[in-house]
Amino acid sequence: MTTLDIHTLTTLSLLLLSLLALAGLSRLVSLRVQAITYYLTGSGDLASIVIFLLLLPGVFLHEGAHWLTARAVGLRTGKFRVWPSKRGDYIGLGSVSVERADIWRESLVGIAPLLAGNIVLALIGWRVFAAPALLGVLAAGELSAVIAGFFDALRTADGLVWAYAVFAVGNSMMPSASDREPFKPVLLYTIFAALIYVVVGLPLEPVTMLLSWVAPAIEISVGALLFLLVLDGLLLALLWPLEGLLRRRR
Repeated sequence: MTTLDIHTLTTLSLLLLSLLALAGLSRLVSLRVQAITYYLTGSGDLASIVIFLLLLPGVFLHEGAHWLTARAVGLRTGKFRVWPSKRGDYIGLGSVSVERADIWRESLVGIAPLLAGNIVLALIGWRVFAAPALLGVLAAGELSAVIAGFFDALRTADGLVWAYAVFAVGNSMMPSASDREPFKPVLLYTIFAALIYVVVGLPLEPVTMLLSWVAPAIEISVGALLFLLVLDGLLLALLWPLEGLLRRRR
């Protein structure tokens, strides 16, 4: 395996780990915001509205990606709704009605917000926050430099505005449980096909070339995700003590 192959696989692994970390942090930040609003106002409905308004640009992108992808693959769409609603133990911030189809098209519709969100994050990270530089600093093991680079990025022109855009989009792009449902069999089929490909001994050069071609874009996306993870982590460090203080005062 060449150095380039190892570098590409490392980048893909970082992308997966970053998305998994983001899924956990996004939920924690959302719960902290809702809890603080509830302790301040005593209204669960208002807590839902506050997190909805905080993430509104990302919610529009999420549902818009569902709608546009469904139309692109030939599926009929119905009601387009952007407003918080209670769904069991969770709060849905929006929804789009899409006709049922085969798992491949349903999977593409379900995963569309994640793809669209990553593209937007990568563009902002590349043009505004020099996201690849953050990834390079992390690769060097200089964690303090990562934090310093984060605050340097915030001091760029309109840095806070773009940071909010990254926050709203990044924390809204993860697929919901219903979005992920049709993707599960597709993922299993893909893994099975990949195993057969390797076992049969088919040439890996086309796959390696494809991964090498998309690796720079993935690196930019990972750098943007790193910026978002630092942002979410710092927000969580501020929100958690505030929530504890408000809880004790009730």
